[in-house]
Amino acid sequence: MYLFKYFILIYININKKIIILINNYMIKTKRVYNNYKSDDGVRILVDGLWPRGITKKRAHLSLWLNAIAPSRKLRKWYSHDINKWNNFKKRYFNELSSKKELIKLIKEMSNEDNVTLLYGAKDSIHNNAAALKDYIFRNKRKYPN
Repeated sequence: MYLFKYFILIYININKKIIILINNYMIKTKRVYNNYKSDDGVRILVDGLWPRGITKKRAHLSLWLNAIAPSRKLRKWYSHDINKWNNFKKRYFNELSSKKELIKLIKEMSNEDNVTLLYGAKDSIHNNAAALKDYIFRNKRKYPN
């Protein structure tokens, strides 16, 4: 019997973004407007709306998981108001608790390759992809692969 199933390491890269390593693969976030890099691995758009001015070819998407995005009501309420960030995360985490299969899918993908959660927002810290990554890490025991 194995004592540990997963090797998990968290570190902060030079851009002060939190990177999560699971089984030597990363789950990271990136703005969909930024250029594709080969180390992005599986690129998953986690916004409910398609980003303006981005073609499917330029996005280099592996998957668009719009079903995991915050609800329209929550997105409109938040409206990228940083003062609502903590409350937004609580509400979004509540929504994510009913999307276990989608969370499990992302974790399974992270066992095979790097996973990049893509978002369209201008704020690299206060966006749904960052909140989703935080949720996945906090609930790693609830959603084993």
